Amino acid sequence: MNISLIHHSQEAELFEGPIFDTINNILYYVSILDGLTYCYSPVTKEILSIGLDSPTSNVYLTKQKKVVLVASKNGFYELDFNALSKKFQFQIDIDSSVRYNDGIHDSVGRIIIGTMGFPEVKHGIGNVYSYENGVSKILIKGTTISNGLAFTHDNSTLYFIDTPTQKVAKYKYDINNGGLEFDSYVIEFTNGSSPDGMCIDKNDMLWIAEWGGNCVSQWNPITGEKLNEIKLPNKNITSCCFDSDKNLYITSAKDEKDPQTGSSLYYVELTKSNL
Repeated sequence: MNISLIHHSQEAELFEGPIFDTINNILYYVSILDGLTYCYSPVTKEILSIGLDSPTSNVYLTKQKKVVLVASKNGFYELDFNALSKKFQFQIDIDSSVRYNDGIHDSVGRIIIGTMGFPEVKHGIGNVYSYENGVSKILIKGTTISNGLAFTHDNSTLYFIDTPTQKVAKYKYDINNGGLEFDSYVIEFTNGSSPDGMCIDKNDMLWIAEWGGNCVSQWNPITGEKLNEIKLPNKNITSCCFDSDKNLYITSAKDEKDPQTGSSLYYVELTKSNL
């Protein structure tokens, strides 16, 4: 297994939200508290950034090359990395005491996104929303730190992490109307680390970033069994995503007890390993 450091910032507190555009071979990720969204080309190694005026948490791909939709506390913006421009699009009616966190598209284009307390994390003041055609609705109420979201490939199941629960929840999802129904908890973390962001592989196995755990771990959500883990230099691992070659990009955050650590973006070549 080969682990490469792509981007390190000693000043940044919280790299998050990697998402890979497999059509155009581009990675996007954010530095949440800096309000920055990054655009990285694995071919040219160029990293571009666009800043917004509030915490920026999640990137949604569009049909246009190097044009994305980004969620920030002050609303959703279209970012054009061709022109390095930004344009406000819409806002969901969220409380002033929360910000957006992890999000995902469903297979028909609905925006799914969670919230959490900001600037102070408070128990139960977050929600997970769905947004479609100018209308939003709450899918999951009373979350604390809404984090990882992942759909199975048949669109029938949504996995979700509310970090303080230390669990991964399974929900039945109706792709026709965007309805959600809680099913069960399928994974529980008991080793001292906390589940953060996650992604899902072609076999519907979950890859979960572990805050405080120095790793991304692979899990079978059917059995609840931990299958593998990838150890990393940083303590607080925040999220991960696959590229078009089924290798992983992984983001990390600063360690509060060692501020010199900063935040990092890693690339892990899984296709050359036994994982």
